[in-house]
This record gives sequence, C-alpha cells and structure tokens, in this order.
Amino acid sequence: MQLIRFIVHIGILFVFYWLGTWIQHTFHLFIPGSVIGMILFLVLLLTGVFKPKWAEEGASLLIRHLPLLFLPITVGAIKYLGLFKGSGIWIVVIVLVSTALVMITGGAVTQLLIRKKERQSI
Repeated sequence: MQLIRFIVHIGILFVFYWLGTWIQHTFHLFIPGSVIGMILFLVLLLTGVFKPKWAEEGASLLIRHLPLLFLPITVGAIKYLGLFKGSGIWIVVIVLVSTALVMITGGAVTQLLIRKKERQSI
C-alpha cells in the first residue's frame, strides 16, 4: 500500500513537471519547464488548492535518494573530459562555488522553514 502511495505522490510531482514543460513549449518561454512546474506547484500550495500531504511522502523519498540521481550526470561529464581542456580549472572552480552556494542557501532556507513550523506548532 505504501509503495502505491509513493508512486502516486511521485506521479503527481511528475505531472507538475510535465505541465511546466508543456507551458514552456506552448508559449515558447525561455524559463525551463521544470522551473515553471515548480512555480505552479508552489502557487497551488500557497493558495491551499493543493495540500502538501498529497505529495509529501513521494517528495521525501526523492530527497532522501537525491545523491543517487546525480551519478549519471557525473559519469556523463567524465565522458567529455576533453571539453575541460584549457579552461577546465575555471569550470571546476565555478562548479564547486555554485554547489557550495546552493547547499548553503538550501540549508538556510530549510532551517528557517523548520523554525517557522516549530513556532506554529507551539
């Protein structure tokens, strides 16, 4: 039963991704479809039209296994090491700095949201 719930929750998240991609292609937007889907998902969450519990378990499962989703990208990048010749060190520096910024920002936002939720539950 829980497996079916995970599949449904991940399916709901995929529908938002697909809808965002469809909107991007239909209106020829420069914003990636995945970002449009996330914005649509956020708007529906903030307005209360979509309840967080409808996708919470599937999203938690994806977040727990997120590092595994980056392995194919890393292996693919290794295949094209020739592209890094000449300016490779700068690319490595940019990737490391941007990754650190994303991790720091994501951690800070997560901590703020957790504190806000703890204050509301008291």
